[in-house]
Amino acid sequence: MIWKQTPNLEGLNQGAKDTLVEHLGIEFTVIGDDFLVAKMPVDKRTVQPMRLLHGGASAALAETIASTASALCIENLQQQGVVGVELNINHLSSAKDGQGFVHAKATPVKIGRSIHVWQIEIKDDNDRLISVSRLTIAVVSRR
Repeated sequence: MIWKQTPNLEGLNQGAKDTLVEHLGIEFTVIGDDFLVAKMPVDKRTVQPMRLLHGGASAALAETIASTASALCIENLQQQGVVGVELNINHLSSAKDGQGFVHAKATPVKIGRSIHVWQIEIKDDNDRLISVSRLTIAVVSRR
């Protein structure tokens, strides 16, 4: 298991209150030994004017899930934090308003002392790949 913090879905979802994460309807759903999964609705909060999933909403989902996973890999959250430094995302398919949810799964590429790299796949309810992304995280001092 890669987690240094005890992962808890209820705690992760509670920590999202009054943030962009809550506003977009993102909910953490699965914690595996080396991955984290969250879902986000495809609705009026997350679509663009053509009623398709907004690329920015997908990017927010990807950064949310991978940043949260990185925080779970830090031994002392009072002394260290995590910040995203680079996100790339390829939009491969579209999801339409009212089609349910998209599901993001973050898996580590590298978990180092000062840099974490995550691969994130976003799929629709039918397991169709919507986007792939990679997020680089810096582990920073809170002092």
